[in-house]
Amino acid sequence: MFLIDMFNKKTTMPTPETALPGRDQPIPTAEIHFTSGRPLKGPYPDGLKTIYLGMGCFWGAERLLWNTPGVWVTAVGYQGGITPNPTYQETCTGLTGHTEVVKIVYDPKQVTLEALLKIFFEAHDPTQGMRQGNDIGTTYRSAIYADTPDDIDTAIRMRDAFQEALIASGRKTTVTTEIAAAGPFYYAEDYHQQYLAKNPDGYCGLRGTGVSCPITPAA
Repeated sequence: MFLIDMFNKKTTMPTPETALPGRDQPIPTAEIHFTSGRPLKGPYPDGLKTIYLGMGCFWGAERLLWNTPGVWVTAVGYQGGITPNPTYQETCTGLTGHTEVVKIVYDPKQVTLEALLKIFFEAHDPTQGMRQGNDIGTTYRSAIYADTPDDIDTAIRMRDAFQEALIASGRKTTVTTEIAAAGPFYYAEDYHQQYLAKNPDGYCGLRGTGVSCPITPAA
């Protein structure tokens, strides 16, 4: 019974009453991107945009995205939950409600949001609910958090296009990606930032479906 209870806590979202209390102050983290030397928290150059993507474990997702042309800087953190300023250990309990995400600051003149979302949908399996492969729990759910209504509309359009592509490929699975307005983003601890640049042989859980995501024009 204990094991069942622990599993349920990790795969069921908490309520404000059951969530951990967190803290008033941010946890310490890095200030500079390990590979580019750019500031993780800004200030950023004028004209750049931000999108937040959850693709399971954020280590491999961040490496994929910081290597994408047009991306100015990336950082990993926790988003979409209840507990303020959570630690990694707290998010792993499933009692903060957060998912692991990559904050992507990008130049829309060099790479479009549609192009980034194509990478997003193709690089992981967005049909698995509260898991990604062997990584199980609320922290590994697929998610897109956007700053503007237009970006949310773009995310929904791309999600629907990928769903149609899955059906056309013979798959009967449903995309479970959470799409919402971006709430507070909490930077993860220093050692998580650009983890695979610091640990090249470290774990990367990215596994796509093999289905291509079409880029569809806005209506």
